[in-house]
Amino acid sequence: MAKITLVDDDENIVTSVSLALESHGHTVKAYYDGASGLAALENDPPDVAILDVKMPRMDGMEVLRRLRRTSDMPVIILTSKDEEIDEILGFNLGADDYMHKPFSQRLLIERVKAVLRRAGRGETDGAEGPSMGAADVAARALKRGKLTLDPARHESLWEGKPVKLTVTEFLLLQSLAQRPGFVKSRDNLMDAAYEDQVYVDDRTIDSHIKRMRKKFREVDPEFDAIETLYGVGYRYRES
Repeated sequence: MAKITLVDDDENIVTSVSLALESHGHTVKAYYDGASGLAALENDPPDVAILDVKMPRMDGMEVLRRLRRTSDMPVIILTSKDEEIDEILGFNLGADDYMHKPFSQRLLIERVKAVLRRAGRGETDGAEGPSMGAADVAARALKRGKLTLDPARHESLWEGKPVKLTVTEFLLLQSLAQRPGFVKSRDNLMDAAYEDQVYVDDRTIDSHIKRMRKKFREVDPEFDAIETLYGVGYRYRES
């Protein structure tokens, strides 16, 4: 099961969430302010981080911003704010999922399972899963022009230079690069990157693509392999 770091200044939420996660076999370490949480995340990286937005010393968005400089670990954001701009900012900074307080403990458990599976760390629950052939294809390193994707190592290279992607970004790029020249709608990309019928809106996919392009352009300012077809979706252009 997973190591989870929970950072939230609400003691009741920390207690209830920790108990719920531990009842499913996970190990939970809790911190009550952003600065302490960030230090713990950097010194002892977990499988999943769960961050509240409004916290003393450092808010959750700043924790996420600093964390994404060095880490691609899955991150779920919690917030009591019902403001769309916060959700968009969270995804722009590289959050993998987002939940509004109050939330169902059962739903949070399912979201944790989903991000773990997307990161390749999930449990199979005894299911047979995809055929061996399909699994081999999914795990095989993919080369498209200047791009190399290695799912087994969660490694993305552009002209041999590493580009650090979050789990969601990696899955989106993998979906696009598997069929160069073919258009993927936002719904197609949602299906590739999100499981268990987790709903995200179009702007979430757009935010991930925007952030991904920025990362590649830091390596290659001329990067233009991900094309936008306005009103339709995206496609990968092999260079």
